[in-house]
Amino acid sequence: MQLEAIYHHPKQQWSCAYDKDTIIIRIRTKRDDVHKVSIITGDKYDWERTKKYIPLSKMTSDSMFDYFSCEVQPPYRRLRYAFLLEDGEESIWMDENNFLEEEPDNPDRMFEFPYINGVDVFTPPAWVKDAIFYQIFPERFANGDKSNDPENVLPWGGKPERDNFFGGDLQGVIDHLDYLSELGITAIYFTPIFEATTNHKYDTEDYMRIDPHFGDADTLKKLVKQCHKRGIRVLLDAVFNHSGRTFKPFVDLQKNGEQSKYKDWFYIRSFPIEVVDGIPSYETFSFEPLMPKLNTENPEVKEYLLNVAEYWIKEIGVDGWRLDVANEVDHEFWREFRHTVKKVNPDAYILGEVWNDASPWLQGDQFDAAMNYPFTNAVVDFFIKDEIDAYHFANSIGRQLSRYSLQATEVAFNLLDSHDTPRLLTLSKGDKRKMKLAALFQFTYIGTPCIYYGDEIGMDGEHDPGCRKCMEWDESKQDRELFTYYQHLIELRKSHPALRTGSVHFLEAEQDGKKLAYARKDENETIVILTSTSEDPESFAVQVDGASYLDLLSGNEWPVTNGKLNMELPPFGYAVLKSV
Repeated sequence: MQLEAIYHHPKQQWSCAYDKDTIIIRIRTKRDDVHKVSIITGDKYDWERTKKYIPLSKMTSDSMFDYFSCEVQPPYRRLRYAFLLEDGEESIWMDENNFLEEEPDNPDRMFEFPYINGVDVFTPPAWVKDAIFYQIFPERFANGDKSNDPENVLPWGGKPERDNFFGGDLQGVIDHLDYLSELGITAIYFTPIFEATTNHKYDTEDYMRIDPHFGDADTLKKLVKQCHKRGIRVLLDAVFNHSGRTFKPFVDLQKNGEQSKYKDWFYIRSFPIEVVDGIPSYETFSFEPLMPKLNTENPEVKEYLLNVAEYWIKEIGVDGWRLDVANEVDHEFWREFRHTVKKVNPDAYILGEVWNDASPWLQGDQFDAAMNYPFTNAVVDFFIKDEIDAYHFANSIGRQLSRYSLQATEVAFNLLDSHDTPRLLTLSKGDKRKMKLAALFQFTYIGTPCIYYGDEIGMDGEHDPGCRKCMEWDESKQDRELFTYYQHLIELRKSHPALRTGSVHFLEAEQDGKKLAYARKDENETIVILTSTSEDPESFAVQVDGASYLDLLSGNEWPVTNGKLNMELPPFGYAVLKSV
């Protein structure tokens, strides 16, 4: 047994309260090194009478490690525990400080979860686990009110540029809520809708005013009310890392320089305010002069932004915030942000834009979830670009599963493209077979799926501005077969809880392989998904439990022979099978 690879820490995702009664315990070992793990647990004040042994199961693996997990419900919310690890030839005990040859007899030296305090339990909104998100870039979704069009508006459907406008607005979204309901959408994420000079609105001018080209607060209130009637939640974009150059405090700073009362609202390296060789004399998002970085440590800035966060939830009834460039804002601000938002609506969803490992923000004191770009990258690399094999894809997904607590994973925001990336169909080079496989994994995987507007009808587009085309509303130009496919995926996910909150296990993912088999399982059902990224037909012989499986897409039933599910898939084929 390679002891150096064994890791456990009695905090974070390794020892985490899932609810007020349940603690999830995890441990890491070298891959394929330890065959069996169990723990001895008990209450520190009543050890002998509460002592019990609990087996752990292998929850996932990556290229280097296996991860074992179990759930414990301590009778008095307190827990002491130690591990027993076995590899078939030897066994060893592990307490908080040592590896031992014999079972430890002193619980004082074991790992400890002192007490499940309800206020400390990380509890993301339950509705998010069941949500189907749809991302809308308001300026390009639909023009419902031509009276508020910009002066230089262009005819709908023209070539998108970084500085042109087509008149999309909130009324346009209201006009097409039937379309979203038909598709099966239950939540909308809007990119910014507050007053700004650009078409993307990430350069906020006034955080308390809807951009007049989109409508006004009454329009937003009408939209939210109609969405809620349909069971659709609404998420707005909070751009709190930076403002726009036309934000009044920054206008004052540009005018009055060091004498401005707002000089401490921003990070000024030198006066006067200027841009030299492309580098502003003040800190910004990237090096963009239009987007000066806000000093969220300043009490006045903090108060202003927290009032913004509270207002739109309290007065308009929006259901949460997506936080732009969230990883560049200080953690203390986000802690206060969470407290402010959850006080107004405990069910509000707080989603941070973090493109890498988001663990520091997902400990229950800041965000509920992060935009899951590591998931995006893995899915695109395997299903779309063919840059990794099934083995490395499974390892990448396993690594992600090991990083976060279960409750964070259940509400992770799983996207395949966005306003910041090329569209999925373009990445697929127009091959909708690849696109369908990627979407199938997205909708049968744990976490919350999000569709970028228009993907479901076959819209394409390179990186910004190409990915921000006007929505195609002419049905004769829409891919209705693809639309129906997305409808089926959404209905499949809604109909089977195991696809939303069940465990995830890879059944086949071989080196150099293009075949992938994985299972989603809860206490009521087991669903096995088979996919192939091969240009040729592929045969599967997957070890499963049960006597037969029903294909939920085709309706065919497949017998299990000698414990194996045998099936041949066509090129780029797939099957979703439920044990019957």
